Amino acid sequence: MNSTLTPSITLITERSNPIARHGTTASRVLLGLVFVVCGLNGFLNFIPPPSEPMPDRAMAFFVAMIGTGYLIPLVAGTQVLAGALLLANRFVPLALILLAPVIVNIVAFHVFLEPSGLVISLVVLALESSLLWSQRTAYRGVLTARA
Repeated sequence: MNSTLTPSITLITERSNPIARHGTTASRVLLGLVFVVCGLNGFLNFIPPPSEPMPDRAMAFFVAMIGTGYLIPLVAGTQVLAGALLLANRFVPLALILLAPVIVNIVAFHVFLEPSGLVISLVVLALESSLLWSQRTAYRGVLTARA
């Protein structure tokens, strides 16, 4: 099939399938809200900490991030910026790229250090993955083996 026709076929398919159209929008808004709220929490600390203490290795990781003096504000700022871009439906492919390493680290944290939040982190990973897939044409250039 001609590669110039592929984007228009994708748009026609998404327009004719309301579940795909609204599902993508719902995923984008939900992911945007999650990261705006969690990113703002990194600056304002309005979400109460868990009542149970974190495991020692998870606490050591968190203390090390705080100890750098810059990592928590950098990650929180990235979350707020990318979440706001998702909510505004602007530069969505860029926002998803900015969030990808954050989400990988969130999932790894819950897999290896604190399993109690694993389900939520996997939901966030699924939202990110579905949005990356819906924006796949935007990444064709960076996924080319030879430039």
